[in-house]
Amino acid sequence: MAGLDLSKAKTTRSNTRPQKKTVGKKEAADQKKFWEKDISLFPETFSDKDKEMLYMELSNMLEAGVDVRSALSLSVEHIGKKHRDKIQSILDKVIEGSALHEAMTDAPHFSAYECFSIQIGEETGQLARVLKELGDFYSKKIKQKRMITSALSYPVVILMTSMGAVGFMLYFIVPMFSEIFKRFGGDLPAVTQMIISFSEALSENIYTILLVVISLISFVTIFKSKPWFKKYLDLIVYKIPFIGALLHKIQLARFCSSLALLLSSKVPLLQSIGLIAKMIEYYPIHNSLSKIEEDILQGLPLNESMKKIDVFDGKMVALIKVGEEVNRLDSFFAKLANNYGEEADHQTSMLGTFIEPVMIVVLGGLVGFILVAMYLPMFKLSTNIGF
Repeated sequence: MAGLDLSKAKTTRSNTRPQKKTVGKKEAADQKKFWEKDISLFPETFSDKDKEMLYMELSNMLEAGVDVRSALSLSVEHIGKKHRDKIQSILDKVIEGSALHEAMTDAPHFSAYECFSIQIGEETGQLARVLKELGDFYSKKIKQKRMITSALSYPVVILMTSMGAVGFMLYFIVPMFSEIFKRFGGDLPAVTQMIISFSEALSENIYTILLVVISLISFVTIFKSKPWFKKYLDLIVYKIPFIGALLHKIQLARFCSSLALLLSSKVPLLQSIGLIAKMIEYYPIHNSLSKIEEDILQGLPLNESMKKIDVFDGKMVALIKVGEEVNRLDSFFAKLANNYGEEADHQTSMLGTFIEPVMIVVLGGLVGFILVAMYLPMFKLSTNIGF
């Protein structure tokens, strides 16, 4: 990516997100009493797709020579109803004399990373390019999400269907066989007795199991947005073989892509790390960035700091070392982002190919095991009758 001249831009560490002296809508909303706040099960926030379309649309209009105010006016006319008021609010502030990044700062839908990137674009006359790169960032993010969803949707359907079938057999079918076996008496094979015992335990504790499942779903729904919940969930997922490595590479690709954009805009490394720390919620990387900030403040090179943290692999550290030596960190981070993105795409496609047959074999074997366990006594009974 081409570098930008930031000789006039403010890049002090304390200015990682533009500040205003007046109290904005976000602060005013926070001061409302709890019962006065608008509570919705489906909050109308900007999705990644909404942001991609907004940034791409604004970028295209600016490249065509349309000014920011007119571009926002056109966006208000064409954007969906649920976001029209939000864009209109930004437009009103721009009309009053605020810069675009200042107008977006008060909106709760845009991160510090987005606002600061737009500020850089405005102060360097490269707003159209910055908006396009933000649009590309969200476009890649959406593509990765779709690939993961596509790879996992079919296995999840198979898993849920098979679990339902196994549960139905244990709760309804096995007890019927159990009653037949009791009438004829005699000893049952060990595997049959094990399945019957499991079925009886399921029947006796079905309401407790349902209560636990409902409680677990409610717990996740309530606390999924809490930082501590995200932290422990990320740490657990990080340890899962293959899946953890895949999600980790996706997060590394986003980290490298974000850092490449900021560094190419001549934002100081320390400030770039601080901005990305506010944007990335994935705990292993988020926690590492605070340690990297401390090391950089103490004069340690970036590659030396990253070498001490196991979330960054040796290939990444080696390339960053070369990038520092030739003073081209931005281009090296861009290459790393592409490499990790391609690896994540490949592993995502492999994930579905690997999981589907394994799940079919395992769940098919489980159903077959239950059927064989139920029919073994029947074979024994028919043999005895034959004698």
